[in-house]
Amino acid sequence: MAYLSPSQLQKFREDGFLVLEGFWSADECVAMQRRIGEILAEMDVPLHCRTEFSTQEEEQLRAQGSTDYFLSSGDKIRFFFEKGVFDEKGNFLVPPEKSINKIGHALHAHDPVFRCVTHSPKVQALARSLGLRMPVVVQSMYIFKQPHLGGEVSPHQDASFLYTEPLGRVLGVWIALEDATLENGCLWFIPGSHTGGVSRRMVRAPAGSAPGTSFLGTEPARDNSLFVPTPVRRGALILIHGEVVHKSEQNFSDCSRQAYTFHLMEAAGTVWSPDNWPSEGRDATPSREKLWATNASASTYRPAATGNSHLSSRAFLLLVSVQTGRQEQKSGLDAFPEICLCLSRPQHNLPLEAASRP
Repeated sequence: MAYLSPSQLQKFREDGFLVLEGFWSADECVAMQRRIGEILAEMDVPLHCRTEFSTQEEEQLRAQGSTDYFLSSGDKIRFFFEKGVFDEKGNFLVPPEKSINKIGHALHAHDPVFRCVTHSPKVQALARSLGLRMPVVVQSMYIFKQPHLGGEVSPHQDASFLYTEPLGRVLGVWIALEDATLENGCLWFIPGSHTGGVSRRMVRAPAGSAPGTSFLGTEPARDNSLFVPTPVRRGALILIHGEVVHKSEQNFSDCSRQAYTFHLMEAAGTVWSPDNWPSEGRDATPSREKLWATNASASTYRPAATGNSHLSSRAFLLLVSVQTGRQEQKSGLDAFPEICLCLSRPQHNLPLEAASRP
């Protein structure tokens, strides 16, 4: 059962984040990692679209804010790279699979495995226990935090990039697919920092401007002593309030720190800022998936039809085998009727395109 207890709800309200260890099994984590390996194997990013991802403000505006590849990624599956992995001509200096910073921003909409994870009954149960009435998924990312290359993520608030009116309507869901440690760059939080509003916003610049984004306000200097490290084991889930201040350090270890993360927005009575990236009508429209208003043909769960709030690890792995075209375990599907509602044929033509060629 994935419903939160009263004490967990109270802790989340006080701290602005909550750790739920053991939310996913090791086998479920491996299945997600295997799927992302298949997506990586199909990666084909032309030279002019190779964008280095950064959370440092100047680099952010220069690298992401000036490229259509990033700005139009809200409804696609696209690839973003660590700093220093290309030569001056854009060729890889390290193996391509080791150069990736993240894959985003619509895995939840276009990949059958990550769509099923995002819409799983236990994620729905979490949202319900937090009082969400009309949650929609606004973006998703797979973060690699590569050994020795995985860069620092500077202190920030997610609502700086996903701004709503009123505030307090965005929730991050962060899933550890490997152990997150002090050495490989676990998350750090300032408990209680979600109550002070948003210090800065990234907004779309007027049409035709360069770069395509700018910042309103500034990120204040943070007292490092206020940050609390949050190492977790593989399979943990961390709930992140949209306004809590958090960061992660560079990965100096020999181990990656892979995670799948997505953001929910309470749509009832909420206005998504037209100045956000991505913004409707200017960029690719955000792939807003209703969390529990699903249909069977869309490869998502319908727990209301079965009464189940938890999908077993074995059932999840059977689902992955069918969704990705593996045949070895399909004979066991009849034993798990809760997943038969969300099966579709494998999707081979996922939107992995880099960008429109010039």
